[in-house]
Amino acid sequence: MWDLFKAELLRLRLWTAAYALAHLGVLVFLARLVDLAQQPLLVYRVFGCVYALSGLLLGLYQIATYRRPATWLQLLHRPLAPWRIALALHGAGAVLLLAGIGLPLLLTAAGQALLTARVVDVRHWLLPVAAWLIACGLYLAGSYAVLGLRRAALAALVLPLIWLTGQASGAAAIAMQVLVVAWLAALVLIVFKPDLEAPPRRPLAVAALALPLQLGVYVAFLVLCFALEMLWIVQGSHPLNAVTAPAGGAIETDRMDGRQRLLAGLAASDDPQAALWREQVALADVLSVGGQIDRVLPRQALTNRAPMELDDAERRVRWVFSHDRMRLEGYRLTDGSRVGELGVGGDAAPFAAPALPAGTLPGLPRGDALLIAGDTLYQYGSETGRVSPRLRLDAGEPLAGVQPLGDAVAALGTQHLYVYDGRDAADATIVLTPRLRIALPGAYGDLAAIDLVERVDGYLVSFAFTAQQSRPHGALPYQVVLAVDDGGRVRTVARRTIAPDFPALYRYRSWWFSPALYALRTAAAERPAVPDPFQATEAAPIPRRSSRWPSRCPCCPCSPAPCCCAIVPCRRRHASAGCSPARSSAFRRWSRSGCCTGRTSGPTRQRRRMSRRPDRSRASPRRCDLARPSSPEVSCMVSV
Repeated sequence: MWDLFKAELLRLRLWTAAYALAHLGVLVFLARLVDLAQQPLLVYRVFGCVYALSGLLLGLYQIATYRRPATWLQLLHRPLAPWRIALALHGAGAVLLLAGIGLPLLLTAAGQALLTARVVDVRHWLLPVAAWLIACGLYLAGSYAVLGLRRAALAALVLPLIWLTGQASGAAAIAMQVLVVAWLAALVLIVFKPDLEAPPRRPLAVAALALPLQLGVYVAFLVLCFALEMLWIVQGSHPLNAVTAPAGGAIETDRMDGRQRLLAGLAASDDPQAALWREQVALADVLSVGGQIDRVLPRQALTNRAPMELDDAERRVRWVFSHDRMRLEGYRLTDGSRVGELGVGGDAAPFAAPALPAGTLPGLPRGDALLIAGDTLYQYGSETGRVSPRLRLDAGEPLAGVQPLGDAVAALGTQHLYVYDGRDAADATIVLTPRLRIALPGAYGDLAAIDLVERVDGYLVSFAFTAQQSRPHGALPYQVVLAVDDGGRVRTVARRTIAPDFPALYRYRSWWFSPALYALRTAAAERPAVPDPFQATEAAPIPRRSSRWPSRCPCCPCSPAPCCCAIVPCRRRHASAGCSPARSSAFRRWSRSGCCTGRTSGPTRQRRRMSRRPDRSRASPRRCDLARPSSPEVSCMVSV
């Protein structure tokens, strides 16, 4: 076993050395240009894709050289158990990936920590481990794709997708990577046997192979849905790329400006002052409020949503937030020398949560900047060299962003919208107190737009909850308009139900195909992660049944249709009344799908023909005499 391990290392040593040198050269070159530890999430994902592709190619090449029948027989007919041979070969591959991927990353982090004043935290030392695990996972998936059954060879490639959909961070993300790598290693050990075409016999082995295969079918279905949606877009009838959005829908609401959204909301109001407010909205300036942070910032997260640094242009100093110290570490932009450490207040206390730069506000001195850390907004003073708290939300509510609102300042939390007096914003010694506190009439994760107009005695605020209209975990789209006076009293003046632009079949496509796999995917993505208030939604109930028959007549909307058998007589009735039935595909669909088509056989068909004969013994109009259901709708589709 040890000889086989060393032989595999020697066989691929030159390729590994070349890859490691090229990798180290790219990292050193980029480190001279930018701070690699403070890059946005997209840069980390690009590097992760490169490492995953490298591991996949190594697994395909290494095992494919042994997969030929003669070579495979010679390899397996050794005085070693198959699992020991597999451990030697794949252990060598893991060491090669460690030398080609993990070691250059470790050297780059060490060089930045020892030779520069840039920030290197514990989370940065974990990045080589995470990169190596990503490469190992795809390496094992490639090995299984070569050795596994042909019909299930690509199923192992589905397991690493958990890393893309998961929301875990820090040590939890490393734990999820270890779990997936261990599962893939078990799959490789199961299929590493003399007869590669023989299916597994043991129950645990069957279960270990069955779940990735089921996930593969589930992902294949989602890919098929995506391809059909692309065809839908190419056709030009997709709601998102249509020239004219569906009237009254969520996409039309999203495309509106603030004034149009407010007018659309007030149009659904029965308040006596709605007409006056519409005139005011048409003439006044409509302001919009948005957030600057879309996810919670956990401590020691491996990646950044955005660079956690701010530049003081006046002093030519860059301040970078350190997760280890929970303070700002500064270095000069001119020569890269270290400046010092910056905390909260005069005693440089640590921040309560990771801090992210949030721009500036009108009236702030030149060089000052704002930082958001949890529920608190801080101001960095360039002249004083201090960080002071400016406002704090209630009960630890996370702060999403701040922005000017005319003469006032608006702060958006995950539960409330706060309005502060703008005259105190320029004074860094004052902690702002909210003048108005408006509770959000829905979940923050569903919120798409906030528009408001200032009145004489307060504000008129519109909340559009359309962000998750096409996803099963979101709320159905709607809009709420609130009237807020200067005393803080809030009154709902309108609630507009917005029509979904996508049918329920599209919205719940990832659920109805397999509710169990959907629940498993959701649990794998959310359970290891820290609860994120920014992603909280009010999920609409999943429709478990679908009405087969329409609640009203398909050929004319002026009469109910409790039974499909009433369609034909009702056509005659409406025609005699001067109402022209619609020759639409909807009518043809309903008329073909029901009992009026005569597709049934035996007594049912005979009874139906007899029921259509006129009954001259009664004075009632000619109609279908079949027994009608007690409810106006007949539900024929069982729950999935």
